[in-house]
Amino acid sequence: MAVFFKGEKVEVCSKEEGFLGSYYEAKVISSLNNSTRYKVQYKNLVEEEDQTQPLVEIVSAEEVRPMPPSVVINRSGGVFSYLEKVDAFDNDGWWAGRVTGKRGLKYYVYFETTGDELAYDASRLRNHIEWRDHHWVSFKKRF
Repeated sequence: MAVFFKGEKVEVCSKEEGFLGSYYEAKVISSLNNSTRYKVQYKNLVEEEDQTQPLVEIVSAEEVRPMPPSVVINRSGGVFSYLEKVDAFDNDGWWAGRVTGKRGLKYYVYFETTGDELAYDASRLRNHIEWRDHHWVSFKKRF
């Protein structure tokens, strides 16, 4: 399990029904219980009572991962392949899905958790990678 420090930018995985598997950008406010829990402030989520204030929550360490490395995308050709696992930025977070098609400049992404297929510009997609055993694992298809 990685240890994060005050001010560090992270992503938090939601465990809530309807949001399962989505990731939200946040900043660590403090470490609690020997880094088994963190108090985080979200970048894009706001408090329900005062929507001018960023949402602050206490989350378990298992829900926190480092910010993924910047991914260089070559937009001159086909950026994402059929059935490639990607993350789509929607509803203030990153959601894992698979590319099911491309029409014009839009990529169609299917989300297994919701059964939805939605269209996105390439600028709202990134390669899906997972944080496992203290390193990033890529799911980009290799041909």
